[in-house]
Amino acid sequence: MTNHGDDALSSRTGAPDGDDRLSEDRSLLQQRLAVRELIDTEVSYLHVLQLCASDIRSRLQQLPQGDLDVLFSNIDDIIKVNSRLLHDLQETASREEEQVQLIGNAFLEFQEELEQVYKVYCASYEQALLLVETYRKEPELQREIQGIIEAVLPQAGPSGLSFLLVIPLQRITKYPLLLQKILENTLPDASAYAVLQRATSALQDVVTNINEYKRRKEVASKYTKVEPLSLRERLARINTHTLSKKTTRLSQLLKQEAGLVPRTEDKEFDDLEERFHWVSLCVTELKSNVAAYLDNLEAFLRFRPQDYNLEIPEGPVVQYCYLARDLQLQAFPEFKQQLEAQVWQPLCSLAKALAGPQNLIKKRLDKLLDFERVEEKLLEVGSVTYEEEAARHTYQALNSLLVAELPQFNQLAMRWLGQILCTFVTLQRDLAKQVLQRAEDSLAQLPHHHLSEPAFRKLVEDALGQTSHQLRSFQENFEKVLPPPTTQPLLPGAERQVQALLSRYGPGKLYQVTSNISGAGTLDLTLPRGHIVALLQNKDTKGNSSRWLVDTGGHRGYVPAGKLEVYHVVPSEEELRGQERPHRDSQHQTPEPISAPVPSVPAVTQVVAMYPFMARSSHEVSLQAGQRVTVLEAQDKKGNPEWSLVENLEIEASQKSSCSRKTDYQGKFGCSSCWIIISKLLLWAQISCKTHRREKRFLMQTRSTGEQCWAITC
Repeated sequence: MTNHGDDALSSRTGAPDGDDRLSEDRSLLQQRLAVRELIDTEVSYLHVLQLCASDIRSRLQQLPQGDLDVLFSNIDDIIKVNSRLLHDLQETASREEEQVQLIGNAFLEFQEELEQVYKVYCASYEQALLLVETYRKEPELQREIQGIIEAVLPQAGPSGLSFLLVIPLQRITKYPLLLQKILENTLPDASAYAVLQRATSALQDVVTNINEYKRRKEVASKYTKVEPLSLRERLARINTHTLSKKTTRLSQLLKQEAGLVPRTEDKEFDDLEERFHWVSLCVTELKSNVAAYLDNLEAFLRFRPQDYNLEIPEGPVVQYCYLARDLQLQAFPEFKQQLEAQVWQPLCSLAKALAGPQNLIKKRLDKLLDFERVEEKLLEVGSVTYEEEAARHTYQALNSLLVAELPQFNQLAMRWLGQILCTFVTLQRDLAKQVLQRAEDSLAQLPHHHLSEPAFRKLVEDALGQTSHQLRSFQENFEKVLPPPTTQPLLPGAERQVQALLSRYGPGKLYQVTSNISGAGTLDLTLPRGHIVALLQNKDTKGNSSRWLVDTGGHRGYVPAGKLEVYHVVPSEEELRGQERPHRDSQHQTPEPISAPVPSVPAVTQVVAMYPFMARSSHEVSLQAGQRVTVLEAQDKKGNPEWSLVENLEIEASQKSSCSRKTDYQGKFGCSSCWIIISKLLLWAQISCKTHRREKRFLMQTRSTGEQCWAITC
């Protein structure tokens, strides 16, 4: 009985030990299964990645290379990192007692590498999905892609590319779950527990950082897009919400400028922004210089003196023509092609790459103003709206992204810029070497090849100086012998207009239009070829000497100075015969003592005022009834025929010695003063104006000669 009781007591006291041992065995089994799941799924995952990188990517030849780079992104880098990770995980199998601890150490070691490679892949994932959507809109292309994927990976199913693209994202998010499962089946007092705990937390941080990076990239991609919007599209985007935001930002900026609120200082970002602007300035200047270099090179290639017949049968000219033709056809075109491909195109790509960060920096300033306003409200009120909280997160995302990536971008841009400059210098060096190699044979046949470089340079300078002196002498001699003046034929009916311009401005102001002129502006004139104009001013109101102000006899406006030439007045045949008749008849009769007529200037018109007129300003002249005046212009500057420019003829005897001086005044012409105009007469007449009627013409005879002429009365 005693033994039986002892056995029962022993069984009762030993039961807990058996349960604990069973629980430990069960946990150990679950732990080993979790480790096996981790390693087996890693092998399967890596196998799928290798199939994507090798078989599937190589078979999708119908897609552009740019699309393949987006779809598969940095899958090669992921394969490298995960291959090393898998190797370390498989190595732990030989050390079963320390396997769990070694697995935790392996993930801690690969934490940073996993985060870097998966960041890049996740950042391009959204763009890859957009490409997949575009492929679905082309049924034939979609069937080809689906057939290739199903042939390599049947388990992909109808999802196709979408199934492949999401695999890396699923894998990086599954690592913390797999480690957590191993951790749950590890005793807390085990040495591997702390390592596994740190590894699980580290992989959770990796996933969090990748998600945050992906969110920042999405925000950045939203603001880096530079859309070429028209004015109408920009106005269409303006609404009450945008106006409110811009007004609030402007108010915040004005308060900062006035010192009412503090400005957020970020020395780290300011330094990065300054360096970025210096890089951007360097790229812009270099692009401008290379563009000018290419333009000059193009102009140089168009100039081909060797193709012209220089009429020199032999000597150094033949060698020069042969060498220049060889370089023009091969060396220089190759240099230009390489310059455009290896310098100009990369430089344009670099300048285009700067547009995104420039816009992002500009948006950061706007979001900073929003952030500062929200922070002020948070301090005053203690709470903000959902939209304001989103604005805070947007600024923080932009600022964090710029601070993290601007240093890398600046460094990469400087390296890119330096490589472009090195390529540019190398191409020029190779061109010089190629030219010298091609010129060796030709240089050996030149008569001065034995001279040293200083002596040859002196010889060239002397020859150029002598040639330039000969050219200057030729130019001076050529300018002394001017070509005879050429006169364009006058337009039909233009003789009267020429006579009017001659009487008003004289022959020195007359110009003729050499080609048709089409006026584009409101003050520009449209004139046909051969039209005669008078020059009023040899520049416009802005001082531009290429546009002249002219008078056509009826209109005034601007015409191009390059389409005008001096008009040389040629006397008519009647005037020439009138000048020659006195010489032929000098033996038979004596001519009347009158002055020879000037063929280019018509006679002036003298009239008598019928009614008095009192001047009202300094630009008008007072007249008495019966006073004689000379009409210089029959209308005012605006073409109004009711006013005329006259010269007072009746002056006092004390002033007759200076009667040749002319004063420009305007006298009344019309119904208040009745005028009679008789052309080429010395006879004066007065006709009363009894009624105000339209002007009429009548034929009258002069008392002195009996000659008939036309007169005009009101």
